[in-house]
Amino acid sequence: MTEPARRERDRPWVFRTYSGHSSAEASNALYRTNLAKGQTGLSVAFDLPTQTGYDADHPLARGEVGKVGVPIGHLDDMEALFREIPLDQMNTSMTINATAAWLLALYVATGERQGVAPAQLRGTTQNDLIKEYLSRGTYVFPPEPSMRLISDMVAYTVHDIPKWNPINVCSYHLQEAGATPVQEIAYAMANAIAVLDAVRARDDVPEDVIPDVFGRMSFFLNAGIRFVEEICKGRAMTEMWDEIGRERYGVQDPKLRRFRYGVQVNSLGLTEAQPENNAIRIVLEALGVTFSKNARCRALQLPAWNEALGLPRPWDQQWSLRTQQILAFETDLLEYEDLFEGSHVVEAKVEELKKAAQEELDRVLGMGGAVAAVENAYMKQRLVESHTRRLRSIESGDLTVVGVNAYTETEPSPLVEGANAILKVDESAEREQIGRLDAFRARRNPTEVDAALQGLRDALANGQNVMPPSIRAAHAGVTTGEWADTLRKLFGEYRAPTGVVAREAQVTDEANEKVRARVRAVGATLGRPLKILVGKPGLDGHSNGAEQIAVKARDVGMEVVYDGIRLTPSEIVQSARDEGVHVIGLSILSGSHQILVMDVLEGLRSEGLEIPVIVGGIIPEDDAEKLRQHGVERVYTPKDFDLTRIMSEIVDVVGERHARD
Repeated sequence: MTEPARRERDRPWVFRTYSGHSSAEASNALYRTNLAKGQTGLSVAFDLPTQTGYDADHPLARGEVGKVGVPIGHLDDMEALFREIPLDQMNTSMTINATAAWLLALYVATGERQGVAPAQLRGTTQNDLIKEYLSRGTYVFPPEPSMRLISDMVAYTVHDIPKWNPINVCSYHLQEAGATPVQEIAYAMANAIAVLDAVRARDDVPEDVIPDVFGRMSFFLNAGIRFVEEICKGRAMTEMWDEIGRERYGVQDPKLRRFRYGVQVNSLGLTEAQPENNAIRIVLEALGVTFSKNARCRALQLPAWNEALGLPRPWDQQWSLRTQQILAFETDLLEYEDLFEGSHVVEAKVEELKKAAQEELDRVLGMGGAVAAVENAYMKQRLVESHTRRLRSIESGDLTVVGVNAYTETEPSPLVEGANAILKVDESAEREQIGRLDAFRARRNPTEVDAALQGLRDALANGQNVMPPSIRAAHAGVTTGEWADTLRKLFGEYRAPTGVVAREAQVTDEANEKVRARVRAVGATLGRPLKILVGKPGLDGHSNGAEQIAVKARDVGMEVVYDGIRLTPSEIVQSARDEGVHVIGLSILSGSHQILVMDVLEGLRSEGLEIPVIVGGIIPEDDAEKLRQHGVERVYTPKDFDLTRIMSEIVDVVGERHARD
């Protein structure tokens, strides 16, 4: 038998892994290793202080430096991050939003020091503040000045960095926050329209440039396990974006109307229980955005199989990269035209999604657009509600998750054995970053720094574009915190609506009624209703878990104090004291649980408060045991999906503490 003739293959998408940790030097080594293994683009993860505009020595940065990404405090850090990586040959994606203008300025300055002109740079800044208010939580400024910063970048790059995608409208985190496919489509389109309308309203962007602006807009999607539905979602967004470009913005060139998107497949569905199952989940989710040629992603990054356990090791990231390479080079996926063209099943589902998404988009536009729907909490409330429905479906068994609520019998996994099953960032990384920051400040020219910051203040006050003075500030030695503080003083800061609202009891099954009865009984013993404070210490903005705990606690009859994200341990202690709560629930997903939880415990002791503390997050068992040894009553991780059981155990904790007192 002869080997069948090989068909001509399409060029594969850009292979990326989302990575960065500890320091610029360590991340640079990881990037160069991954590029040597066949990765074709970089996707930079920044730590939370960098994302929220704090230097490593700021009190809010405590415990967060280098944990979920690389710390970048100044130009020397940026140069170290890209050492021996020629920026004129690289396509770099940077997941950065509130400080996107600053990180792009540092990237431009780094390129110039390499001898690379801005016009040669290729890549993407996420730069999507609207979804930050709805999901990921690394916003800093209010919506109006945030939109100004976004449009400044769009206006600047379309002329000066024409190969750069100045915004990556990111619906990925909307799905992580519970968005249905319809909501993901509608809110992404509403977000993009808000940005385009803001740019079109600028005096420095002529109308004839709008097609080019439209053509530089890119998207960042999520792909879940229902991969047939995800294929249809991609096709629906492709068609809707083409229609918006033609009808709303008059874009005549079909190439400029193309829906250009990258993907990170779903992390929400990755399980701590039987984590090896995540490998097949990731493959199926990758198919959802690669199968359909006419709606295929331009770039793809896959999570590691063990991300529900903690930070992936280089070997885990290699596994994710090899998954992409096998899909692209060993299968025949890239040898055929679109496999779904003419499918009545796919076409019907696409039309169904488009119709429902258009209705939701019109609803948002009717209330004034995406910014208004952030400020009035409409979109946030819809996401919290849909995420609540998903969790209740898992809890009830209506939604099967293998290894979690079905087929839970298991053999011990050899993949998670041993102390090195996940990557842990050494606490010394923070001290070393602060040392580098101090040394950098000592050797820069203070006069040049002061002049650059004054130039930035003047430009902002006069309504000028933020990018040119930011690039000058990068070269002058301004730090991330100094740049952001300058903007804070002008724009102020913002606390987005939580989306958690008081409602009548939503679940009335026997198990929930038993918990409600127990809550009432303990309240009678206490002399007042059981009261819980749900707190998010530090800079971790992933609030989905905290929101769902708050919703569930209210549902079973507890009084709830939940003030949203980004609280210091001392603020949590003060709130617990002032509100007279009976129990504190802390949610931390950034890996900073050891430091921040201990700070809360010490603060409670110093105030003489005997309030039990429970903790939830991505917490390895050895860390959980240490927390329990220091006084934490319960530790919950992603495997603890049964919120009714958690509520019952919170009642136990409060009742036991009251009995001891």
